[in-house]
Amino acid sequence: MVTKRFAKHEKQYLPLSKSTFSKLVEGNCIYVDKTRYIHPLVKAGGAYFLSRPRRFGKSLMVSILKEIYQGRRELFKDYWIYDRIAWEKYPVIHLDFLNIDFRTLGLEKAIDNELERISQDCDIQCSGDSISEKFASLIGKLAQDRRIAVLVDEYDKPVTEYIEDIDTAVKNRDILRNFYSVLKGKEEKIEFLFMTGISRFTRLSIFSDLNHLTDITFHKDYSNLLGYTGEELEKYFDAYIHEWLRLHKSGESTKTGLMEKLKDYYNGYSWNGKDFVYNPYSINNFFYNMEFKNYWFASGTTTSLVKLVKEKNIVVENWEYLEVQEQFFDKFDIADININLMLFQTGYLTVKKHLEDTYVLSYPNREVEHALLNNLMEVYSGHNQEDTEKLIKNIMESLKKKQMDSFIDQMKALFASIPYNLVEAGAERFYHLVFYLVLKLLIGKVYPEKYTNKGRIDAVVETDGFIYVIEFKIGSAAEALKQILEKKYYEQYLAHPKTIVLLGIGFSVKDRNISSFETIEGSGKDLPGYIKKIKAEETGKPGAGAVKPAGISPDEREKGGMVRRLWQRMRKR
Repeated sequence: MVTKRFAKHEKQYLPLSKSTFSKLVEGNCIYVDKTRYIHPLVKAGGAYFLSRPRRFGKSLMVSILKEIYQGRRELFKDYWIYDRIAWEKYPVIHLDFLNIDFRTLGLEKAIDNELERISQDCDIQCSGDSISEKFASLIGKLAQDRRIAVLVDEYDKPVTEYIEDIDTAVKNRDILRNFYSVLKGKEEKIEFLFMTGISRFTRLSIFSDLNHLTDITFHKDYSNLLGYTGEELEKYFDAYIHEWLRLHKSGESTKTGLMEKLKDYYNGYSWNGKDFVYNPYSINNFFYNMEFKNYWFASGTTTSLVKLVKEKNIVVENWEYLEVQEQFFDKFDIADININLMLFQTGYLTVKKHLEDTYVLSYPNREVEHALLNNLMEVYSGHNQEDTEKLIKNIMESLKKKQMDSFIDQMKALFASIPYNLVEAGAERFYHLVFYLVLKLLIGKVYPEKYTNKGRIDAVVETDGFIYVIEFKIGSAAEALKQILEKKYYEQYLAHPKTIVLLGIGFSVKDRNISSFETIEGSGKDLPGYIKKIKAEETGKPGAGAVKPAGISPDEREKGGMVRRLWQRMRKR
């Protein structure tokens, strides 16, 4: 078939919901050319495995490999690989577990049907009493004249689909282990083997017999194999970038501003901590809708994962900066799920730094972070996302205007509305986490669990006019504020022109709500001296740089009345 060609000046369509390369090319859709990365794999041959999250282009890549091994050179006329390989035609076995109906038929029956279909398409008859025997027969008959290519897309889908049904997951894992073991036994008949999936199972699990697979998941040469780099985004989506700017020309939008916002929302995925890529599904949907939304996150459910996070009491705050060793990535076992590892493999965490065998994981971008934490907030608070977003908006408005009574009232209303049955035995941990989630979801510059050289601040919230240094304690507000003062959490902000507000919040587990709050505020220039004056006035002994109590101005004395009383209470503890 002759591929239809389009003039270069024609605007190409967005490749929405297209994972078949021939349809993408013939439909004049954008293809971000990744064939230079595919080239060394095809040239060398062999057996490879690649793990990437869902909606990241794995199926499209498998489709490209299929077209290459079927010798369909005409499809690649406009792409890098066109004149760089021999374009020989091989028999191809393509197993796509996204389209194998194991949910309805059961895994063995679904695979058996797929092998029968492939056999009929190839006009051969495979034999055997089991799916493993039929698979071996199919490979043997197709490889009579020359070696073949085997492509397996989403190899682990029948297992990861059932993380809430461990019995079925383990059963399917064992079926797949026996089925895939055929590939090792037929190695001499296979020119090229490529498997994709989300999970990297331990070598004692599905891959126990596939020790000839080369895992390129973290290989530096393939860090940009899937996903879009910044340069690719500007090159291939130039027409859509200008379309967005045209639609928003009445505002303050610039190309630089748009690219920075796109990077904040959809970039940030990495497997080596150096090369970062955009999520292709989110980018294509953004330019289709011309609107910033959580596209990738909305395309799949995290219900089971979020439930497991709560059930296993995972420390959510650690996702800001999760340090792991290299062996961490090889320990996935469906019978004993490591939630942090599963979050990495499914795309909710990614590699931000890598040094020798140490990796630092965190959220890829705003889309993933905001959406995941919103889902957690629903589970922990019992409120739906619409109510949560309204609450967060009101809280942020209170902080923007420094309306502390309003801020505390809204937080108290939230805690009071949490159904009692949602609060588990570790109530202190539970309420602290809800408070953390609220602050993380605030629209603005929020830095929960921020480390200093003297400790860890519960949160720093920055608005246009204020910097809030916040400590949340089960106990009294005085204790919370005392920790801020003693550890000098405010020091790193003293050079900042904004007003600094030190906020201590006390929480009563018995009453299941905020019991008190205390604040100290001042400019970065005046705050240290003001705190020293308060201490000096209470002790009657001026410290270095402090003045005697009589030296405090009437304005300062009036403003500091509450603080002096607070300091007296703290000294008694």
